[in-house]
Amino acid sequence: MYIMETNITAALSSLMGPHNGTTMSPIPGEDLTTPLVFGPQVKSLDFVVPTTIFLGLMVLATIIGNVFVIAAILLEKNLQNVANYLILSLAVADLMVATLVMPLSILNEVTKSWFLQNEVCDMWITFDMLCCTASILHLVAISVDRYWAVTNIDYVRNRSAKTILIMIAIAWFVGLCVSMPRLLGWRNPENVPSKSGMCMINQDILYTFFSTGGAFYVPTIIMLIIYVKIYQVARSRIRKKNFIKKHSKKQKYVITVPSPTNGLPEGAPNGITETSIMIDETSCVNGLNGCSDKNDNSKLSANTSSEEVKLALLPNACVNAAKAKKQKEKLEMKRERKAARTLGIITGAYIVCWLPFFIIALLNPFVANIPNSLNSVVLWLGYFNSLLNPVIYTIFNPEFRNAFQKILFGKYRRRRN
Repeated sequence: MYIMETNITAALSSLMGPHNGTTMSPIPGEDLTTPLVFGPQVKSLDFVVPTTIFLGLMVLATIIGNVFVIAAILLEKNLQNVANYLILSLAVADLMVATLVMPLSILNEVTKSWFLQNEVCDMWITFDMLCCTASILHLVAISVDRYWAVTNIDYVRNRSAKTILIMIAIAWFVGLCVSMPRLLGWRNPENVPSKSGMCMINQDILYTFFSTGGAFYVPTIIMLIIYVKIYQVARSRIRKKNFIKKHSKKQKYVITVPSPTNGLPEGAPNGITETSIMIDETSCVNGLNGCSDKNDNSKLSANTSSEEVKLALLPNACVNAAKAKKQKEKLEMKRERKAARTLGIITGAYIVCWLPFFIIALLNPFVANIPNSLNSVVLWLGYFNSLLNPVIYTIFNPEFRNAFQKILFGKYRRRRN
């Protein structure tokens, strides 16, 4: 009886095929005497319900965020410039991740094994690699654009749409080069879902090095080098400005100081006067009784010229000039810290999101016992970058914030009406 039941089960399995309709392919190591189950075999409800809700909200937030970025650029005239073409294309790539890749990834998380056709698996993996690689390469293109803008003043004025479109085309083309080999037959025969019961990225060692290098490691190294150079250029410019100001013999300050009230001729300015003085900083330090001395206005008389009045006011001017200089230095230091913080957020978020996934991807062909839960966590951490991109690249831009507010409150619709 046991042999007959086993033969019948095997015969039905061979007739219906591993992926015929909604028939579930047997899980590797599963007892063939178990009855055939139609439809996908989902995991326990305690896992499926919270996982679906959490990941579904993440997909929804990613879609909304990137749709807002696209709508803002298309509707707001102030944002319709060449530089934002890269942001627009990046948002399109992240939107494709959210709509074409992440929903099937949720389905793959809550089912015990892949139950769809092999062709669906191939298309899912291809779109996954294409969109994620394009998203990463757009970050590289943005870093290159910023580097040119920082190092070449004329580039900002003469930035052409052709240059930006070429950068966008290169990002998508490299993404195609990384993702298409799977459809062209470069794959490990053992990784076919009908045999393994799982839909996964090609585990061929050579392809693993090719795909991870082209999609992550090489772009990341380029991006880090560029951002280090951007930071160095910005820092050297700030230091150069400070050096020039520090060693310049004279600087012009417009300073508000009290004019003397006694000893001046009739009609001379009294009270508060805005005086423009060319200050010799060495004189402020070494001459004219120093900056700390009080004004001696007793020598001023009716014959006092305007230049002599300015010289009498010079000590106070030195004090105010020192205060103004100190405020400028604080502002420049604050600007430098802000630039460093922004670069840190951009590169840090990208590396934190994608580095774990590509480390595991590089280890998968060599380490057989990596838990599926770890693979899932690092995969969704990488997807999370598509949610962060519209936040990181727009939260510091008031024009984007204003455009988002107009979209939320329907001001664009009212304007058209």
